[in-house]
Amino acid sequence: MEGPVAVTNYGRIRGQQSGDVNVWRGVPYGAPPVGKLRFRAPEPPESWTGIREGATFGPVSHQPPDTRGTRFGGEHPLHSEDCLYLNIWSPADGGEGLPVMFWIHGGTFITGAGSQPLFDGSSLAARGGVVVVTINYRLGPFGFLHLSPLGDGLASNQGLLDQIAALEWVRGNIAAFGGDPNRVTVFGESAGSMSIAALLAMPAAKGLFAGAIMQSGAAQTLPPRQGSEIAAALLAELGIAPDGDPSALQSIPAEEIMAAAGRMSLKLPGGSLSMPFQPVIDGATLPEDPAVAISKGAAEGVPLLIGTNLEEGNLFFRENMPVPNFADSLKALEMLMGVSGLGEHVGGYTPSWEGQAEILTDFYFWSSSISLAEHQEIHAPVWMYRFDLKVPGHPLFGKAVHGAEIPYVFHNLKHLQRLGAEVSPDMTALADAMQEAWLAFAHRGDPSTPNLPWPGYHPGDRATLLFAETPEVVLDPESLKRKQLAAARGEH
Repeated sequence: MEGPVAVTNYGRIRGQQSGDVNVWRGVPYGAPPVGKLRFRAPEPPESWTGIREGATFGPVSHQPPDTRGTRFGGEHPLHSEDCLYLNIWSPADGGEGLPVMFWIHGGTFITGAGSQPLFDGSSLAARGGVVVVTINYRLGPFGFLHLSPLGDGLASNQGLLDQIAALEWVRGNIAAFGGDPNRVTVFGESAGSMSIAALLAMPAAKGLFAGAIMQSGAAQTLPPRQGSEIAAALLAELGIAPDGDPSALQSIPAEEIMAAAGRMSLKLPGGSLSMPFQPVIDGATLPEDPAVAISKGAAEGVPLLIGTNLEEGNLFFRENMPVPNFADSLKALEMLMGVSGLGEHVGGYTPSWEGQAEILTDFYFWSSSISLAEHQEIHAPVWMYRFDLKVPGHPLFGKAVHGAEIPYVFHNLKHLQRLGAEVSPDMTALADAMQEAWLAFAHRGDPSTPNLPWPGYHPGDRATLLFAETPEVVLDPESLKRKQLAAARGEH
């Protein structure tokens, strides 16, 4: 079988040429985290002899099934604890020292994979002269169960440690695929973006990437006490006493752990807004809240591109869906944000599904991203965007919902077609503009392009690039609302 062969520190691996790019799929970056390695920090992969075939994606982390077919395009990938694999797209015409774009997928820390069709890196690699890496990492109870207090070598933030292990693999091996290990840009959306906020604050991640792009997600963590309570609740579902032997966790079938996690989640307040599995403040891995650490300069010198979508919350609250109780929604949002008294600041919002969607957009996504941008702007250049494009008449993308920008960044508009949207020239032009900006940032640490100048974000003018039918820079968009949200957060 012919195909490009790369020589890594662990062995040779053969990829496939697909048009203008070479693709390597299912490249192991960690040992299978099973048996005695379950719930522990990842270990390096084992070396192999001969040539390993990199034609198929690796298994994905255990997660709820993709019943609607939107995540994996109707395919049904193998779900397994053995999921520490990454994928690489590199220009087929060769080249060395190319910038690397390292994608961290979202999915509320319980779903997703780097192998989702939406994240195909072919367009970015071919058009931009970059090497694109997408990764799987442990999700749900396997990736975000706060177990380090139990000792016995158990870890917390296992999924974040996987991401760091993948970045370390890139540092040591990406030159074999044409990439420059010193020019790595991490980019991600939703839980992937929240992961980046954590990485910006984690001592073990320092120096592994040169720039960061955060799409629709800022700092998001659980305090240690809450993390321990969730871990205790899951152990109880599994029949393990609080003072029981933690080694029992190694022998319980993965399917039983997933089922117990599902039962436990249903008992938590907040319903679909609750996120029991997410990063937790932990002395050994994430010693401080990312927003606080970033404000102190934990990510000094790392340029940041950050933004949100105009109607993030309309993915979660929609017409013809059950409308949650308003008080319950506020309580869930307070738990997510780690604040109290939110009811004092939502007098201008209706308790309808529209109002609840707007609250989620404003408080959880937009305001927190502005706050993080302000913290980082003291220590490095920052650029801010807002994605506004709507697809008229489409039941989902008729609004600029959470995740709507991803097909434009990857220029994978066929994903929108699969979901029933007709791709217009305006949509194609916007994909061109967004992808060019992301690529410029990867190459130069600055997203400005000749066709679309983009000034930096500063508290004085708050220049924000609005990605709409005609992209434009607006100074301090919705200024009054921004100030009200800052006051609600106790900021100015």
